[in-house]
Amino acid sequence: MIYSSRHLLNIFKKLSDEELINLEEEIEFYGITKPAKAAILKGIRACLIDRENATKVELSQKLGLSFPTISKFLAEMEKDGEIVSAGIDESSGGRRAQRYAYNPENRLGLAIFLEGNETNYSIFNCFGEVRELGVAPSLLKGDISQLTGKIADLIARRPHIRAMAVGVPGSVDKGRLIHIPGYPDYNRFDLKTYLENRFALPTAVENDMNAAVLGFSKKHPSRSSLVYLYSGLNGPGAGMIINGSVVRGSTSFSGEVSYVPQYDRLNFHQALQSKMDGKRLKLDDDGKIDAISRLVAAYTAIINPHAVILNQEEVDDSIVSRIAARSAEYIPAEHLPQIEISNWEQDYLEGLKSIALDLVISEIAEKREETNIEPH
Repeated sequence: MIYSSRHLLNIFKKLSDEELINLEEEIEFYGITKPAKAAILKGIRACLIDRENATKVELSQKLGLSFPTISKFLAEMEKDGEIVSAGIDESSGGRRAQRYAYNPENRLGLAIFLEGNETNYSIFNCFGEVRELGVAPSLLKGDISQLTGKIADLIARRPHIRAMAVGVPGSVDKGRLIHIPGYPDYNRFDLKTYLENRFALPTAVENDMNAAVLGFSKKHPSRSSLVYLYSGLNGPGAGMIINGSVVRGSTSFSGEVSYVPQYDRLNFHQALQSKMDGKRLKLDDDGKIDAISRLVAAYTAIINPHAVILNQEEVDDSIVSRIAARSAEYIPAEHLPQIEISNWEQDYLEGLKSIALDLVISEIAEKREETNIEPH
């Protein structure tokens, strides 16, 4: 099942009868415009991915579109290999109805995250089933040609890739990297526009911790408020979900907890003493535990989350117990969140995958000329 498929079906549910009529009139009299085609394709794809198969009548009723409109789109999708026959219904006295199923291998997504020590990527089909996992050397340390070269290689081997989500260790505002410590060549660089122009594919660029907390939330949908903390290779960061939505802030700077003041004129980053030289930090001594506990207490007082998530490579059960006990010295224990351990890399890729899957079922980006934009 694709993430957010039920949400996408609401595209049509939220349209009034008049709006639906106008949409179909636009198709009939003016041809299928790009917005109209995108909306209809999203609805059909989401519906077929959400269920095993469907007939034209079922799709027409579900999406509120006419039988001829559904038939026209299904014919095009079948011709392109996007849907396949799933058999014929038993006769109920009339013409037997053809059933259609979505071909999940027709449209693939790519998730790739960039770190200072390595690059991880995942290729998956429309059902979210992983088709390839890989690790490559870091692509952040060189120029942009290393990244585009790797993506080009993956697309050449998997030509059905239709969209991608790229994760970066920095703040992102609408695809532009606005704060990425340690990589000045990428600062203020519009990576989303660059990659979309280069590959003519819908692309999302997301902060690493936003993607990680999103990925964790997909596995725990009942927890509507979460904080994910990670020391990081270039300094600590956090991702937040409140009432089911990722919090980015007014300038997309939310989660840059390095700058949170702690004590003795130290910020959180300094309190962790995280001069790691590219190595992961183990949060095991009293100073680091106190710094984490103060931050947990601050989050508890401000947003009162259901859980705070920590990376399994940085903590174990005994460390979590110490953090919980120290946090209770700063704030009443009954209000503290559950402190949990998770696999950060898996959560990160899962979050990017959910973002890419939303793009995969959207319209295909129009082919554009490649540009010579480079980081500056």
